[in-house]
Amino acid sequence: MKDPYGTLGVARTASEKEIKSAYRKLAKEFHPDKNKDNPKAAERFSEATTAYDLLSDKDKRAQFDRGEIDGEGNPLNPFGGMGGGFGRGGNPGGRPGGGFRDPEFGGFTPDDMDLGDLFEGLFGGGKPRGQAGGRRGFGQRPPPPPQKRGADIQYRLAVPFVDAASGQDQRITLADGKAINLKLPGGVEDGTQMRLKGKGHQGPGGNGDGIVIVEVGTHPFFRRDGDHIRMDLPLTLDEALRGAKVKCPTVDGPVMLTIKAGTNGGTVMRLGGKGWTRSGAKAKDGKPARGDQLVTLEIQLPEDLDALQKQLGDWEDPAKPREKFGL
Repeated sequence: MKDPYGTLGVARTASEKEIKSAYRKLAKEFHPDKNKDNPKAAERFSEATTAYDLLSDKDKRAQFDRGEIDGEGNPLNPFGGMGGGFGRGGNPGGRPGGGFRDPEFGGFTPDDMDLGDLFEGLFGGGKPRGQAGGRRGFGQRPPPPPQKRGADIQYRLAVPFVDAASGQDQRITLADGKAINLKLPGGVEDGTQMRLKGKGHQGPGGNGDGIVIVEVGTHPFFRRDGDHIRMDLPLTLDEALRGAKVKCPTVDGPVMLTIKAGTNGGTVMRLGGKGWTRSGAKAKDGKPARGDQLVTLEIQLPEDLDALQKQLGDWEDPAKPREKFGL
């Protein structure tokens, strides 16, 4: 049975981040969509996915480290290491039939103990199926391990920047040909993974899951800043000087901004609730709460500077904007 740590190429002390990074690297390299003529690549991809599913689950990882389950999550033999201490060869007291009894300190023999108690302790104390008595006899086999589920199927979902920011539902077609609407989680980002229960390959123990990896696109003028969205909005010199009402783009569509007369370049205006969806938080309408859009105003000089020079004449601005720097 393969070691999931070895499959991902990480140390047993690897952090969750290191395990995730190793898996993403292998998934990109061996994804079936990129290796359609290489069946071994699909096998490596499946092995990496199985290893990641185990190691990314804290409980399963702890069970594997303790030797309770194998690299595929199946229970190991609960009797390993118990040995034959009840036979003649393992009889420290030298009594026929095994057991232990010290002439000075007492002890036990097979006659003193009921092995059914031992097995009930191991298997939960329930009455064995198909057995009339309430105790499990020695030598009865433990319940068979659960059947293995089918392998997971990995999908990559390209999401436009504005859809990810505003939390728009996405349409995705699964391997079985069915298309479903997928609701993006609040705070979604590039690399976010979403699990679709039962949407993987079939198996004797049930279907595997679908793993959707989100890829958020870039935007020509919007950029993400945590839960906020930033952008630079150019103004003409006369708009900044006299004031104006101008249109400003947002991920929800354009809005009107009121520019005060005498506005300086570099001024930041805040549009509440026009930013990125927040993780977990809800707005009054029940939709995911969102950050803000931060708009930095930039004053743009006219292309025809000669006309502006004629208007200014010999006028010079008496302000000393760099005086605070000691210059």
